[in-house]
Amino acid sequence: MNIERADLNLLVHLDVLLRERNVTRAANYLGLSQPAMSNGLKRLRELFDDPLLVRTREGMMPTERALELQPMVREALAAIDRVIQPNRDFEPADARRTFRIMASDYAESTLIPPLLKELRERAPGISLDIMTPSDVSFVDVEQGKVDMVINRFDSMPQSFHQATVWRDSFSCVMRADNPILDDYNLQSYLRAQHIWVSKTGMGVGVGVNPEDVQRLGWVDEAISRLGEKRTIAVFTRHYQVAMLLAEQSDLIVTVPTRLAQLARDNPRVVRRDPPLEIPPLELKMAWSPLLQQSAPHRWLRRLILDIGRQL
Repeated sequence: MNIERADLNLLVHLDVLLRERNVTRAANYLGLSQPAMSNGLKRLRELFDDPLLVRTREGMMPTERALELQPMVREALAAIDRVIQPNRDFEPADARRTFRIMASDYAESTLIPPLLKELRERAPGISLDIMTPSDVSFVDVEQGKVDMVINRFDSMPQSFHQATVWRDSFSCVMRADNPILDDYNLQSYLRAQHIWVSKTGMGVGVGVNPEDVQRLGWVDEAISRLGEKRTIAVFTRHYQVAMLLAEQSDLIVTVPTRLAQLARDNPRVVRRDPPLEIPPLELKMAWSPLLQQSAPHRWLRRLILDIGRQL
């Protein structure tokens, strides 16, 4: 391909077409007529000597060449955007904007309060839109519709940037008069009834299979390595609900220690170290490569990592 033949606006068209996989939606997104968008697709096909999008029963599907081009086109557009953006420093005290952050209720309970405190002092014009993992997909993050996602992740697209906010150990929380406290050890822990709680990654969740230890997470994998298994009475994806259930029953919940410490002033519950070794978890922050060079975004990322280190 000769760069002199290329209209850089066509790269914008290609990026949106591959994202929407629909000529009409792509045209609406760019504020173009459908014939103009169709003409852009025709020129792109000539430029790359490839159909790029092929009509199927499932709709327009990208060719192998189009899938190869997609990440390169996005990176090229991001680089062009950095070139033409004015080189201004970000002034948080004067900023007026909203950051959209996906966070599990573990991260929301432990990280967001100190983050909000810092924002009120340093950048009072900044607001936060906190979204749940079920509200967000990997595509939303990839396209920059969500500023960042903060959670535990089993896997993540290689194109995403990421950083570790902190590592956390586990603690057991139970009612202050739970009978297990009279003889708290591994055997009594395994005999007890438990609350399972986890919400890793993002997207709509699916039901839990109690027999699939590998998918039950850190705690049950650690127990399995001992050749044992615990009895789970309740499965939930909400850490605060799990803590409340432990307070109101004889059930035990094993949760990240930073979350357990939120209940340290509650006389109705007690915290104990687990009677077995459980590897620590990592709370991760991830974001789109499209936002990597954004000055406001860089400022917020640094602030979150600073708070993580302080905690």
